[in-house]
Amino acid sequence: MHEHRSSNLTGLLLPLADRNLILPNVAVAELIDYQPGAFDLDTPPWYLGRVTWRERQIPLLSFEAACGNKVVIGERARIVILNALGGRPELKFIALLVQGIPRSYKLDSQLSYVDVPLCSLEKAAVQVGEQVAKVPDLLALEELLVNAGLV
Repeated sequence: MHEHRSSNLTGLLLPLADRNLILPNVAVAELIDYQPGAFDLDTPPWYLGRVTWRERQIPLLSFEAACGNKVVIGERARIVILNALGGRPELKFIALLVQGIPRSYKLDSQLSYVDVPLCSLEKAAVQVGEQVAKVPDLLALEELLVNAGLV
């Protein structure tokens, strides 16, 4: 990898109801229209059922609810399909509810970190343009699903 390549990452800013998340471009497989997932009522509040994508059933999560806030499904709701990083054969993708179209940002390697309270699923907060964005812990999201017996 060349020096000058490594300093510029493209990040995607995902708008949620109460915060923005930032992820590297490569973490996101696709953006799809919102579709209600099929689920049972005895599942955790952050679990919004399974959505169908490329003939797979993908678990749909509300990040806000996983951090203890309420689920919001706004009129601009979309779903991003994330590449699962944990290497579990039964969990290749996770679907995350977002409130609008993710925007692409060029990030340099010198991200400016912001000292704000984080939920247990957030690794850090960084300044992206005018706003603060949280870096989600995707492995922790996978653990949530596994521990809840949803995988």
